[in-house]
Amino acid sequence: MAAPSRETLTINMGPQHPATHGVLRLVLDLEGEVIIGARPVIGYLHTGIEKEMETRTYHQNIVFPPRVEYLATMIEEVAYVQAVEKLLGITPPKRCQYIRVVLMELSRIASHLVYLGSAGIDLNITSLWMYAFAPRERILDIFEAVSGQRMMHGYMRVGGLQWDVPADFIPRVRAEMEELPRRLDEFEALLNDNLLWRRRLEGVAVLPPQEALSYGCTGPVLRGSGVNYDVRRAFPYSSYEDFQFDVPLGQRGDAFDRYLVRMEEMRQSRRIILQALDRLPDGPVSADDRKVTLPPRRELVRSMEAVIHQFKLVSEGFHPPPGEVYSAVESPRGEKGYYIVSDGSNRPVRVHIRTPSLCNLQALPVMIYRGYMADVVVAIASTDIILGDVDR
Repeated sequence: MAAPSRETLTINMGPQHPATHGVLRLVLDLEGEVIIGARPVIGYLHTGIEKEMETRTYHQNIVFPPRVEYLATMIEEVAYVQAVEKLLGITPPKRCQYIRVVLMELSRIASHLVYLGSAGIDLNITSLWMYAFAPRERILDIFEAVSGQRMMHGYMRVGGLQWDVPADFIPRVRAEMEELPRRLDEFEALLNDNLLWRRRLEGVAVLPPQEALSYGCTGPVLRGSGVNYDVRRAFPYSSYEDFQFDVPLGQRGDAFDRYLVRMEEMRQSRRIILQALDRLPDGPVSADDRKVTLPPRRELVRSMEAVIHQFKLVSEGFHPPPGEVYSAVESPRGEKGYYIVSDGSNRPVRVHIRTPSLCNLQALPVMIYRGYMADVVVAIASTDIILGDVDR
């Protein structure tokens, strides 16, 4: 950053600016319209979720992860329960893993559609918001049919799922996936050769790969800079190793490359979903471990032992062995990881969440240095931050 001079003008942007995507405050140093310094100021949305999770049982904590990143809630739930499963040393059944993959990739598509619509709003292409939300709404309809909720589902369980998917799940998802390419083609026909869109994004908010790595950026922000890192490929989980997909990369590291990466990621998510639906195995959706998962209702009428397990799990929860784990997934914004420490009790003694939005936001001053004031909005939109993911 350049040293301030008598010509420097320091201004505040946010924390309630409509283009900061939440309660983000930026302190900007300007020389005319050129930015010579920027300092993100966070903490306006601090919720204390990590400390809250240390006061509740492992099962009760399932309600918290969707509140961290509320645009990809299925992925958030899997990130947490997967860490607890690793702590317990249990593996969910294959059918559960495949269903989780389908729901996580639907979440990724829904989240990227919100990015697309909100980026359009930031650049005054307001119709894009409505176009992008049409397919997103139908994905939320699928989530509602599966879990009973459009958001904050509470559908994942440690060791499995709350219940199996409805009978029309496969044809319904498949119909939406058949419609999706036409929608994506429409968006790209509207934007890829759009003079306004390209002039506002190309060569703007450039982040070199070395800078992206040094700030710990992940997700489309990192891949837009050309770095090939995707948790699903580097450290496969939930049977991702069973599916074929490509990791799209950018070349110039600008806002336009991040847009292209997200558009291609939606196509790759569709590819994964169709493979998972074609091979969806039969069988249970929860691990057969009565110390962790609730017994089936049919067992409760003929087994006193099942009744005892049910009572203990509901009233007290389970007790993982002492130890610590770190488990990560690929969220729409990058690597989302849960670090959990157990002392053998029914509650974690330490929970820490590795959130991608916090790391990606740190690189924002680099992206906008020597850029114009008008480009700040483009840079924020291209990082696709969620302030709930920044302030915990």
